[in-house]
Amino acid sequence: MVSTLIKTYKNFINGEWKNATTEHVEASINPADKFDIIGYVQKSSIVDLEQATYSAKEAHKQWKKLSAPVRGEYLYKVASQLEKNADDIAEVMTREMGKTLSEAKGETLRGVAILRYFAGEGMRSIGDVIPSTDNEALMFTTRVPIGVVGVITPWNFPVAIPLWKIAPALVYGNTVVFKPAQETAVTATKVIQCFEEAGLPKGVINMVTGSGAIIGQGIVEHPYINGITFTGSDEVGKLVGEGALARGAKYQLEMGGKNPVIVAEDADLDLAVEATISGGLRSTGQKCTATSRVLVHSGIYDEFKQKLLNKIKELKVGNGLNSDTWMGPCASENQLNSVLSFIQKGIQEGAKILHGGKQCDAEELRNGFFVEPTVFDNVKSNMKIAQEEIFGPVLALIKVDSLEDALDIANDVKYGLSASIFTTNISNILSFINEVDAGLLRINSESAGVELQAPFGGMKLSSSHSREQGQAAKEFFTAIKTIFIKR
Repeated sequence: MVSTLIKTYKNFINGEWKNATTEHVEASINPADKFDIIGYVQKSSIVDLEQATYSAKEAHKQWKKLSAPVRGEYLYKVASQLEKNADDIAEVMTREMGKTLSEAKGETLRGVAILRYFAGEGMRSIGDVIPSTDNEALMFTTRVPIGVVGVITPWNFPVAIPLWKIAPALVYGNTVVFKPAQETAVTATKVIQCFEEAGLPKGVINMVTGSGAIIGQGIVEHPYINGITFTGSDEVGKLVGEGALARGAKYQLEMGGKNPVIVAEDADLDLAVEATISGGLRSTGQKCTATSRVLVHSGIYDEFKQKLLNKIKELKVGNGLNSDTWMGPCASENQLNSVLSFIQKGIQEGAKILHGGKQCDAEELRNGFFVEPTVFDNVKSNMKIAQEEIFGPVLALIKVDSLEDALDIANDVKYGLSASIFTTNISNILSFINEVDAGLLRINSESAGVELQAPFGGMKLSSSHSREQGQAAKEFFTAIKTIFIKR
């Protein structure tokens, strides 16, 4: 039964907040306390998506005619609104997704920086003058928007990921139909309110909530949508790519990771331990760049393992709103069950649990989806916990006898998103850079970490071989025109 005292959040279509054409809603639940309902989210129909795509198509006719600096000025205004509302948005994010309040605040402020960065991109060059073989001709290139862009995003970064897609889409002259993850749709609504408060023209940005099977698939198949940018699982990403390809739409996929950290024999162990814990367990391991496999040289394996366990035992698991909490809950009951299932698979395959491995049973955590930080020993590269993305606070320790072994194991997965190494040896560093198949490499730093001004994306099944963020973003959100003018 839907409580009339709890708000139902609406779609944003053509500059207005609208009820869906269906009466179906679902509760957005606090993963730290399943009895705390943040709000109700509409399960929209294809009719609602049709309204949004038509609005975006019509708005594009005028939006693309604005100069890029003018479009950038709108993004500066959105950034100011987001910054003004940062505390409220961060608190909603923590209640809705579970990450700690400090992480949520950091992500929101990162969203502010993303908006300002891409607002500035409106002042940058978008073309080149190219010498022509005809000395009486001028030849040059420019870039034009691709049209209406469908934005499909996950729940783990409900502010940063949508904004690093929406901001470049808009500044380069596209309009947007945005489908957020249902689990964090209230947070998404708070972000879209900032666009509304900034006064963007009607229809330039639209948001429709609902299931992936209806709204997500509808975006993939809709003839008005010229490009789709997706972040999520590789299984769904493949379907998005296939659907877009079938009708000739442009698509961009950012998907899973099974990210290794290599700890060489000469590593600073304290630094490596801190980075392994931060990279693997912050945000409850629910980052696509999170450390999952820890490849440690046999000569320092036992010392590293003991230092790691000593530090992990000090971590405080709890409600992300509490100031002393280091790690919050899994984002949903489904995610909790998935993580626990992977832990059981690890046990069945012969890996040994050194720490954790269970759902938290402390009385104050029983109403939430909390799992203990988990460390496995005796892990082999062919085990499921060393091959599949867990998306939870689970570290798999793998002993290696050489850097060559570590590099081979690092590459022995279907993903290639991020990787890191801890070493003081320049030869090790160069081998790592040259040999590891990943799009983001970090030396003496954790695997999780993306800077907004740098290209981001993966290799193998981690992406569609495109890159997001930084100036690389314009490659997806624009098309090149070559112009030849004869005197």
